[in-house]
Amino acid sequence: MLAYSEKLTLECCALKESDVETLRSHGFTDADVHDIAQTVGYYNFVNRTACGLGVELEPYWEDDDNG
Repeated sequence: MLAYSEKLTLECCALKESDVETLRSHGFTDADVHDIAQTVGYYNFVNRTACGLGVELEPYWEDDDNG
């Protein structure tokens, strides 16, 4: 699933039916593949929109200096 998600994010036009077949071979249903693609696509959209608009993280998301 993570390899599919990474490929969808970084090189979506290179996805092939074999990528979906690999997911199926690991027990994912077509509905699961749809949900994975929708979730990855949504997060890519939201992150690119936020970065493109210069949205900054809320203070509570920043790393704590105390480790």
